[in-house]
Amino acid sequence: MANENHLPDQEKLDCFMDRINAGEKIEADDWMPEEYRKTLIKLISMHGISEIMGALPEKEWVPKAPSLKRKLGIMAKVQDEMGHGQLLLRVAEDLMKPYGKNRESIMEDLFSGELKFHNVFHMEAPTWADAGLIGWLVDGAAIITQTNMLDASYGPYARALKRICAEEVFHAQHGESIIIALAEGTDAQKAMIQDSINRWWDSLLMFFGPGDASTTGTSKQDITIKYKIRTKTNEQLRQDFFTKYIPRVLSLGLKLPDPTMRFDDISGQWIYQQPDWGRFKEIIKNKGPKSEERLRLRKISYETNAWVREALGSPVHS
Repeated sequence: MANENHLPDQEKLDCFMDRINAGEKIEADDWMPEEYRKTLIKLISMHGISEIMGALPEKEWVPKAPSLKRKLGIMAKVQDEMGHGQLLLRVAEDLMKPYGKNRESIMEDLFSGELKFHNVFHMEAPTWADAGLIGWLVDGAAIITQTNMLDASYGPYARALKRICAEEVFHAQHGESIIIALAEGTDAQKAMIQDSINRWWDSLLMFFGPGDASTTGTSKQDITIKYKIRTKTNEQLRQDFFTKYIPRVLSLGLKLPDPTMRFDDISGQWIYQQPDWGRFKEIIKNKGPKSEERLRLRKISYETNAWVREALGSPVHS
């Protein structure tokens, strides 16, 4: 609506809220409140960078995968994740234009620590079971989060997510096939899966972010719900993850690392032991087990390939 630009600010906001409450999609050139734009930039930039950084733990397993078929499978997954990152950064870049920023600004923010990437991608992946678990449970958690935003009020993000979620389903199936093959293998292979789940459990709980804003001091989830970027809270998404995956974990003869975990019929909720949210804050400040190493690899790659960006940005001379 081009004529929105001539309305007083409150009327613009009222008109904007009417549009998203009616289910209309907001496009890059539409008027939007600063809070909405900045929330989208932070969310989509973090999502895009996390797709790129998330390829690094699995990239380590391309040369070490146990068969040619497995090498090809995990290599294809790494390529997909990098593609998702590039697609999302392009969406974020359009939102950043009013501030005179671009994709280079996003990378600079990553290297300076201003832009965070997902807690799970700061973690180690020392065994083949970890490679499978990332696809099965980490990507499974991502699907739950991302499908909740398939009808996001910001059109470019919603459309990008449709493609990304379709490919993430294959990634989850790829990871699950690795885990099932190990679960049907030797006692040592089964123990490898259990060890992986034990190490990743807290990271999986942290994946969805802190719960109640009144106890964590954060209201970011409330802002995204207010603007219909997503519909569920962090805790609702975590509960969806439990409902989908706990039966699958148990069906493979594996144990939950949390002995207190149970489903409460009265509340209809999973009762579980909270992870250390103080540790979560440290990890996303780039103080995780692999934070520095993965940032270093990303920076080396970015600097080494600067000539490609320069070549693509140069004018073509006849």
